[in-house]
Amino acid sequence: MDFRLTDDQRALQAGMRTLLAARYPREKLRAAVDAPPAPDGAPGAPEAHGAAGPGPDRKVWRALGEAGFFALRLAEKDGGTGLGLPEAVLLFEEAGRALLPGPLAATHLAAGLVPGAADGTRIVTALDAPGIAEHLAFADAVLLLTDDTARLLPMEAGAGPRAVRARPFRSVDPLTPLHRVDPPPPLCPGALDTSADAARLRREAALLTAAQQLGSARGTIELAVSHARRRTQFGRPVGAFQAVQHLCAQMLVRTDLARASVYAASLTEDPAEIAAAKLLADSAAIRNARDCLQVHGGLGFTWEADIHLHLKRAWVRAFQWQSTEESEEFLANELLMDAAEENAPDVWWGTQGGENVLA
Repeated sequence: MDFRLTDDQRALQAGMRTLLAARYPREKLRAAVDAPPAPDGAPGAPEAHGAAGPGPDRKVWRALGEAGFFALRLAEKDGGTGLGLPEAVLLFEEAGRALLPGPLAATHLAAGLVPGAADGTRIVTALDAPGIAEHLAFADAVLLLTDDTARLLPMEAGAGPRAVRARPFRSVDPLTPLHRVDPPPPLCPGALDTSADAARLRREAALLTAAQQLGSARGTIELAVSHARRRTQFGRPVGAFQAVQHLCAQMLVRTDLARASVYAASLTEDPAEIAAAKLLADSAAIRNARDCLQVHGGLGFTWEADIHLHLKRAWVRAFQWQSTEESEEFLANELLMDAAEENAPDVWWGTQGGENVLA
């Protein structure tokens, strides 16, 4: 299995980075963070506040749609480019690096199911009920996942919380408003059944979220290395000190391990490999942000630094789709099942009084 990117994949990733640098630069990110919050559930709030509010910037959303971000995996006859999950992972990695907010994974998965999702004119969030949904008050449709069923609930922006009986849930990330649904939502009027496989949607959403975590881990490495080169102490760059070098090296190792796992899972689409990729990417994003704080020292704890934004987004992403505990439980069960299959004959023989029975 060759994990090296092709020239076309490198060009695709570079194009996404260029697009985000132009459409969602750091200045727009900080303007959104520092702006007063939009009224929760207010109709038209996303348009009214644009980038300067907790809702996704619809101009950026449409630019992503025009660039093919959401329609990437649709067939060409359906208006897409016919690419696969590995290419989608590369784009989501860049989105995570830029801390682009919004229900990117849900809208990407809804392309072809919800009119307007593919071209970025409609925002789609997802709810794996019971659970937590992001940007629910700003979405034009909700992808409802219950057991093995995937349903779509079209609606007006701002109506989501009422439609699924959700309540606001405090988010540590200033750009990721959350709502919680404790009981599974009722069969909402207007909800449409789809032919989509709910289990597949969950796996792909977990992998695309892991890709965003991977991008955040890369972003904090870049912040740490840049600061270590620029900041001086005792007449030397702080990067010349061994303790700082060790922190940066550990950040790089975590990121490379997560990258290999995420890229491999995008090729195999194996549930266990996706769980491992999510686990490693969550760890890399959170621990790299913490180490980046250490490299920056007291400056890293200020509101003006972007490190806390990476850490808060990583915390939120770590609980989305497949949390750390769920990934660990899934992998543990997989190991137990494999061990049971390998040892079953010996265990059976021992229970029948064979040579494996202890005296």
